[in-house]
Order: sequence, then structure tokens, then C-alpha cells
Amino acid sequence: MSDNKAKDLIDSIKNKGKSLEAEMSFFDHLDVLRKHLLRGLLVVTILTCFAFYFSDFIWGDIIMMPKNPGFWTYRMMCKLYEMFPSVIGKEFCITKIDAKIINTEMSGQFTLQMNSCITAGIILGIPYLLFEIWLFIKPALLEAERKSASGFVFFASVLFFLGVLFGYYIICPLSINFLINFTVDPSIQNTFTIDSYLSTVLTLTLGTGIIFQLPVIIFILSKLGIMTPKFMRKSRRYAAILILVVAAVVTPTADPYTMMIVAMPLFLLYELSIMISANIEKKKLKAEKELYKS
Repeated sequence: MSDNKAKDLIDSIKNKGKSLEAEMSFFDHLDVLRKHLLRGLLVVTILTCFAFYFSDFIWGDIIMMPKNPGFWTYRMMCKLYEMFPSVIGKEFCITKIDAKIINTEMSGQFTLQMNSCITAGIILGIPYLLFEIWLFIKPALLEAERKSASGFVFFASVLFFLGVLFGYYIICPLSINFLINFTVDPSIQNTFTIDSYLSTVLTLTLGTGIIFQLPVIIFILSKLGIMTPKFMRKSRRYAAILILVVAAVVTPTADPYTMMIVAMPLFLLYELSIMISANIEKKKLKAEKELYKS
């Protein structure tokens, strides 16, 4: 009986040691993650201070430009109308945007400047933040996985900035023009708060940047075996409907040309994701065949 008790005591000590080791490993990982996050926060803070120095340019030449009829997008739309007047309606050429934007809080403009500069710091710091994420997950990957995902930071950053540019130059001005000029009744004058305007610009711009991460997400899901090219090809018609619905919501206009301008890159992203998933599946099958041969 005493031997059994001694054995139980030893087993209990061993199990306790294992649990303490696992607990220490968990907290070690948290400590490593904390260091990566702190470095990322430091870089974002530096970039935010840099954005404060150029705050006038950020506000006047970036944030407020989508409501200006002289914005690049509106000028290009008018040129397209001049080139194809019989195909594109006159309303496609935007030459006037009537909107009064007001501030209703005493500290509103200062807060807006703070928020816009912090957002600019985060956007500019995305490549470094992705790099820190990569450094954190890299030790947990196998050598083959590290090689296949070596371009993660570059491709994710490029897709994000392409999405931001597409959102800023295409989706944002088209949506703002529609929302500013839309009226339920002519007697109701559209007057917007600067908070509402800024949140619309940031949501549409950053949201598009996140949507453009679809190929990266598909790459990860395909690596995990969750997503397959066969499933994506079968779901192509449903994806097309979903993309058109998203395009219609993001650009709530009756113009089909505008909707297709927004939807086309999303279709291309979906097809690119299928190609990525098919390439991963091909490599997996090739590795399995080589394993069977050996």
C-alpha cells in the first residue's frame, strides 16, 4: 500500500513538473509575442510622429480630396466620357460635388488630426508589423514551410497597398459622390460631420486593403488543407454573385459600369486565389508521389 502511495506521489510530481513546463513554455511564448508587439508599436509611433509633420498634406491633399471635383478619379471619368460619349452616360462625368462638412465638437478637429495621423502611421507600418508576425511564427514552421512562405511579408504588403490604392482612388470617391448627392427629398440639405466623412474614407480604404488579402488567406487555408481548388471552382458562381453584391453595396449607384469597375479586381483576386490553391495542391501531390516512390 505504501509502495502504491509512493508511486502515486512520484507520478503526481512528474505530472506537476510537466504542467509547470508547459505553463512556462506558454508564458515564454507570450513574452516573445510581447517583444514583437512592442517593436511594432515603436515603429508605428515613429511613423505617426512623421505623419504629424505632414498633417497638412495628409488632410488637404489626401483625406479631403475625394470630395473635390478636381480629384484624379473624377478627371479620368470625364476623359472616359469624352472618349466614349455614346457608351457612357453623361452622369459618369462628375464636375460638381455640393457638400457642407462641419465640426460639432470643440476638440473635434484636434481629435481628427490625432486619429488621421495614427491611422497613417499604422498604414505605413503594415509591412513592418507583418514582418514581426513572420518572425514570431517562423520558429514554429518546418524548413519546407519556411521556404514556401518566405515571401509572405512582401506579397501581403503589396496586396494591402494595392487594395488601399484601389479603395482610395476608385471605391472611396464613387461612394462619397453618391452619398453626398443622394437625397430622399429636395428640401433636405445634406450637411455632414467631419467624423462621418473621415470614418467613411478610412472604412472604405482600409476595408479594401483587407479584402485584397484574399490570396494570402487562401494560401494559408490551402496549406492547412481546409481550402481546395476543386471547391473554389465549384463555388465560382456563388462567389460571383457575392462579389457583385459587395460591389453593389460599396458603390450604391445605378450605373453598371461603375459596379463592374469595382467588381473586376475582386473577380481577378478570386481567380488568382484558385491558381494559388491549385499550385499548393499540385506540390502536395508531387511530394506524396515522391514519398511513395522512396
